[in-house]
Amino acid sequence: MPVNRPGASGVIIFDMGDARGTRISRRGLLLGGTGAAVAGGAALAGIETEVLPGRAWLYHRLGRDGAEGVVPDVEAGAFASGTFASRARGKDVGWAISRPPGATGTLPVVVALHGRRQDHTSAFRPDRLGLDRFLAAAVADGVPPFAIASVDGGDSYWHDRADGDHASTMVIDEFLPLLADHGFDTRRIGLLGWSMGGFGALRFASLLGPDRVPAVAALSPALWREYDDTAPGAYDDEADFDATTVMGRQQDLDGIAVRVDCGEGDPFYATSKEYVEGFDRRPAGGFELGDHDSGYWRRIAPSVLAFLGGAIAQR
Repeated sequence: MPVNRPGASGVIIFDMGDARGTRISRRGLLLGGTGAAVAGGAALAGIETEVLPGRAWLYHRLGRDGAEGVVPDVEAGAFASGTFASRARGKDVGWAISRPPGATGTLPVVVALHGRRQDHTSAFRPDRLGLDRFLAAAVADGVPPFAIASVDGGDSYWHDRADGDHASTMVIDEFLPLLADHGFDTRRIGLLGWSMGGFGALRFASLLGPDRVPAVAALSPALWREYDDTAPGAYDDEADFDATTVMGRQQDLDGIAVRVDCGEGDPFYATSKEYVEGFDRRPAGGFELGDHDSGYWRRIAPSVLAFLGGAIAQR
């Protein structure tokens, strides 16, 4: 179920995670109550202008999601997983790495950051993103080879928190050295994330800069204009939000190949558009029918991996 609370200007904020929450029927939306036609027209107008909350599940009920992506029916490459004791997070942390089939030698690596209420397995589970098989298909189609690595970030929104859960420090000071120990080239890394992880990927790219990050791809990034609009628990307080937001800081990604994608039925559609429009040079990616869910992310996965592979190989 979505969590809701008053946001700025009294608008209800729905914390959807990767779920659509409670659904209502198209008829119930458009015809319920007195003055049905007027209410229905107002509801549709509210959806389009994003005045009404719950845009994602409204679009789903109206058939505005687009087709769900399908994981390719191919064999994935070599796969490794494990855990390590993270001092930065104060707990054991899971990780996983997928290589494309037949790839040998020292590969570049893309670090994949999961969404809220997910973990390192979400990148590769076939009912989530299935990126190991998308990677195998991409390299078979000619995309320059690279590995994908994922790690547990909890619900930290991929930055160091006041409670001692330091996911940002974990990735940079612990996980990247682990990847180097496994034979990957971590001098320069690609970044990929969805939802909470989309924000995290953009933020890590801005922290590490173009000398370390040739390319970043953010899928449906969890972006907000103001602290009062954020999901509960995403930030410690307003000062934490102000220190870590990527909104208005697009220049921090100068020299990095950037891609941003978001579905038109996504609750983060408006802020993602605003973020994209803040670049001097428009990022790759774009906006199309889609929800805030794995079906949409799978649909765009082939073009996202082609973008990352091409950008990493050129730099």
